[in-house]
Amino acid sequence: MNIVDFTWYYILGSLFVLTVLVYVHEWGHYWVARRNGVRVDVFSIGFGPEIYGWTNEAGTRWKISAIPLGGYVKMFGEEDLLDDSGEEREFTEEEKKVSFHHKTLTQRTAIVFAGPAVNFLFAVALFAGLAMIVGTPTPYAGIGEVMVPSAAAEAGLETGDTIISIDGQEVEWFEDLRQIVSANPGVALKLMVRRAGSETVLRATPETVTEANQDGQMVTIGRLGVRPDPEQVLYERENPITAVWLGITRTIAVTENILSYVGDLIIGDRDTDDLGGPIRIAQISGEMAQAGLPSLFFFMAMLSVNLGLINLFPIPMLDGGHLLFFAAEAVRGRPLGPKTQEYGFRFGLVLVLILVVFVTWNDLVRL
Repeated sequence: MNIVDFTWYYILGSLFVLTVLVYVHEWGHYWVARRNGVRVDVFSIGFGPEIYGWTNEAGTRWKISAIPLGGYVKMFGEEDLLDDSGEEREFTEEEKKVSFHHKTLTQRTAIVFAGPAVNFLFAVALFAGLAMIVGTPTPYAGIGEVMVPSAAAEAGLETGDTIISIDGQEVEWFEDLRQIVSANPGVALKLMVRRAGSETVLRATPETVTEANQDGQMVTIGRLGVRPDPEQVLYERENPITAVWLGITRTIAVTENILSYVGDLIIGDRDTDDLGGPIRIAQISGEMAQAGLPSLFFFMAMLSVNLGLINLFPIPMLDGGHLLFFAAEAVRGRPLGPKTQEYGFRFGLVLVLILVVFVTWNDLVRL
C-alpha cells in the first residue's frame, strides 16, 4: 500500500466514524425535541459554511458543513427574538408552544440528556450486533506477549507458544491457564508447550501478588506474566438475548474504565499521555478500517461511550453543563440569571478550547 492509499484510510475512516457518532448524538436531541413539540431549525453535521443541505417538511434545515469536527442541533427559542429594527421582542403564544426555553424543566432535561443517552444505546447496539454476527472471542491458551520481567520470561516462554497442559492437567483456553496459575502462587509448575510444531517441557513458578478481586477483597494469586495470542481465538455467535446483555455489560465496563481513568488523573495516579484528540482518533480509525469492519465498529462502540460520557461532564458548553444549570433551576425554583449563564458558558468554552489544544498537542508529540 502506498502512502496516498494509507493516508486515505485515515481520512475516510475518521470521517466515517465521526460523522456517524455525531449524527447519532444529535439525532437523540432532535428526536426527543420533536416528540416534545419543539421546532428544530437546524440539524448540522460539522461546523462552518454549509456544503450541502435540504429543508424537510417540518422546517428543519439538514446540512453538512465544512468543518467535520462535531455538529449541533439548533432549536427554536434558544436565542432571543429580534424585530425588524433589531430590538428584542417577546415570544407570541404560538411561538412559545414550539420554543425550547418555554418547555417544562422535565422536557428540557430530557431533550438535553437524550444526546448522550443515545450514544450509550448505540454502543450497546454495536456490541450486541458484533456478538451476534461476528461472535464473542474466546482465546485459546496461546501466548501473544511475554512480559519482561516475569515468571514466564524466566521460564523461557516465547510469543507464539501454545500451552497444552500444566502439571498433567489439559489446558485448552487461556482462561484455563489463568485459573490454574492464579491458584498456584509461588508453586513450581510443569508446562507442556507446543512451539513451532514440536512439544517441549518448561518449568515456571508464578509470581505471588496481592490484589483486589471483584468484591473488593484483597487476595493472593499467582501471575505468570503473559497475554493471549489474538491470532489463536475461537469466535462463537451469540443469540439475540445474550448478545444484548453482553452489549449492556460491555458498555457499563467501558464507562467504568473511563471514570476510573479520570479519577486516577484527578488524584495524580495516571499521567495524561493516553489522552488523545482528533489526530489520534483519525489514526486509530484508519488502523481499524484496515483491520476490517468488525474492528472499525468495535472502535466506534468504544468511542460512542466516550462521547456520551464526556458530554455528561458538568462543564458549560457540554450537555452536562446544561443539565447542571437545570439542576440549579430545580433547586432555586427559577432559572439562573442570564449573566450567570453567560459567564458559565464563556468559562466552559475556554475550558473546552484548552482541552482541545492540549489533546491535539499530545497527538502531535505522539506522532
